[in-house]
Amino acid sequence: MAERIADVSRNTLETQIRVRVNLDGTGRAQLATGIPFLDHMLDQVARHGLVDLDIEAKGDLHIDAHHTVEDIGITLGQAIARALGDKAGLVRYGHAYVPLDEALSRVVVDLSGRPGLEFHVPFVRAMIGEFDVDLFHEFFQGLVNHAMLTLHIDNLRGQNAHHQAETVFKAFGRALRMAVAVDARQSGAMPSTKGSL
Repeated sequence: MAERIADVSRNTLETQIRVRVNLDGTGRAQLATGIPFLDHMLDQVARHGLVDLDIEAKGDLHIDAHHTVEDIGITLGQAIARALGDKAGLVRYGHAYVPLDEALSRVVVDLSGRPGLEFHVPFVRAMIGEFDVDLFHEFFQGLVNHAMLTLHIDNLRGQNAHHQAETVFKAFGRALRMAVAVDARQSGAMPSTKGSL
């Protein structure tokens, strides 16, 4: 099987982003987004998804973190799409439930070729430290639009916003890990009756 690695850069007047992803990694992450809490969440994706992530970002954080968070999602989505190739032989679907103390989240992934996001996370507060929780939706929207996948995210319970966020990102990593796995029984066949994804 060919290496499933991609290196993508995105440069705009607002942000300069570089993402390198290895879907067959060991969970190693090198993260420098300028947004410490986002780095913490992306580290969960790498560790629990067993993907290697290298992300460098410089953005207009003097305004706020919106452009940087959204553009990291976009660039990561592009890298995932490129690393996946034609998706032949993949499991395609992935799901995970992840708890952290009182919090519990469910994430379901379909490498469908169709971007779609259902994001239902009733955060108990608007800020986690200096991070605006509204930006998590923007991150995942950018990711699904450019990775061309369907993603359902549900925080089922939680009383601590940090725990809610962490369960979401851990569950996303686990669900992605399942979906991108190679199914030996597929023998390289496309996991779709349409013949393409």
